[in-house]
Amino acid sequence: MDPHFEDMMAMPRPTAAQLAYGSCTVILSTLAMLLLSQTSSGVGIAIIAAAALALGLLVAMTVPLPGKRPAAVEQPAPEEPVRASVAAPAPEPVRERAIS
Repeated sequence: MDPHFEDMMAMPRPTAAQLAYGSCTVILSTLAMLLLSQTSSGVGIAIIAAAALALGLLVAMTVPLPGKRPAAVEQPAPEEPVRASVAAPAPEPVRERAIS
């Protein structure tokens, strides 16, 4: 077995921001759901706790990781229209046609 196999398969550790956002989400959403539902049964509390944990995990996993920003795509500058350096021709005088 390759000695670096465990290093390649290791899961990345959560950042401080992920831990903070996830923990705050779990605590606040649990309190909010318990107050709004006014449940007192053990099953209701367990369902609310599981939902809060799932929500906290979702929030923690969606926090952007440092250094994983996509590189900005460099777009070429828009070309300016070419302006003619020749002066416009002077208008010709109006010629009247003879009525025949």
